Amino acid sequence: MANEAELESIVTGMLIVVGGGQAAVSLIGKLRGLNDTRPITLISEEAQVPYQRPPLSKKYMLGEMDLARLLLRPERWYAENDITLRLGVRVEDIDRANGLVRLSNGEVLGYDQLALTTGSTPRSLPTVIGGDLAGVYSVRSVRDVDAMAKEFVDGRSVLVIGGGYIGLEAAAVAAKLGLQVTVLEMADRILQRVAAPETSDYFRDLHEAHGVKIREATGLKRLIGEAGRVTVAELDTGETLAVDFAIVGIGIRPNDQLAAVAGLEVDDGIIVDTACRTSDPDIVAAGDSARFPVGSEIARLESVQNAVDQGEAAAQTLAGREVAYVPHPWFWSDQFDVKLQIAGLNTGYDSTLVRPGKRERGQSVWYYRGDELLAVDAMNDAATYMIASRLIKAGQSPAAAVVGNPDLDLKTLLS
Repeated sequence: MANEAELESIVTGMLIVVGGGQAAVSLIGKLRGLNDTRPITLISEEAQVPYQRPPLSKKYMLGEMDLARLLLRPERWYAENDITLRLGVRVEDIDRANGLVRLSNGEVLGYDQLALTTGSTPRSLPTVIGGDLAGVYSVRSVRDVDAMAKEFVDGRSVLVIGGGYIGLEAAAVAAKLGLQVTVLEMADRILQRVAAPETSDYFRDLHEAHGVKIREATGLKRLIGEAGRVTVAELDTGETLAVDFAIVGIGIRPNDQLAAVAGLEVDDGIIVDTACRTSDPDIVAAGDSARFPVGSEIARLESVQNAVDQGEAAAQTLAGREVAYVPHPWFWSDQFDVKLQIAGLNTGYDSTLVRPGKRERGQSVWYYRGDELLAVDAMNDAATYMIASRLIKAGQSPAAAVVGNPDLDLKTLLS
């Protein structure tokens, strides 16, 4: 509970945004675009001005993009728009009864409304199997990638644990830099959680063509180290692999602990309605940490598109212009010379078809549930992605038999 001195020192009329990622910056940018002039304080645990995360496992890791180009907004933009940045501090507690947040440096700030854009955290390997050894990395922040930069030396060996998109992107970077790369995936195939077998086959072939070793249906038993640094990986097959370092890409978990302690409804994320309101009407949530109605389900969407669009929808609610957030998901991944673009969500699909593309390595995979088109994976096929995205957004589902005709000009589906 707040004491009298704290309550007397609080400035009212404040919006506090907790989190420094894409959803946070999209939210405050939208508010200013709606001519909402109230003071805003953005609080982020990271010391960096808010930046993009997707390039971390791509161009930033390759050294093709510097930190300045990662920034979501120039630092001066925040001051020019009456937005106070509180970087390198953590919100420890939310006092909903008195509209206060307590920070890790001991400060107490008051709010009239609060936005939780707390994001997510990579799942780590348990300490008991070597997760705390030096030379074991995750990819979530600039600091993570900067810490592992020294490891990318031609000829060294890296074990990538997890065959999802983050793991495969990191594997592609390492292979391009001349490292010996092994990807370990305990499921039957890479990308099993997020893609059809045809897409998995495509990326397995791509990586193997570039010298990456893909080990599927194979788990990690433990990492073994010398002098506190990883040197060997023991697999559940009994094999051992010598490794110079390891990158862990085994998924993320939503940062919903702060909300849970504050008494908000959480369940694998902060539960919000279609207007992005939490169980407290003065608090909204958006981005990776928010779980919300998606069709007939309650789900989280881990994507830039969702962070941007849901952040803007939360801003509409905060500004008193409530709209129902209906996501139109899209995703992308860059691996070697291939750009994957995904339109829609393939959850619940029961059939797929594959269309060849016109460019080198061009291909698309179309996902259907019955007669309904759900999603499309387009590899080096931007034209197909654009058409599929428009079809899905408009709720149009061309028959699979029609789409499967390789002579069809897909543009005719839009007429």
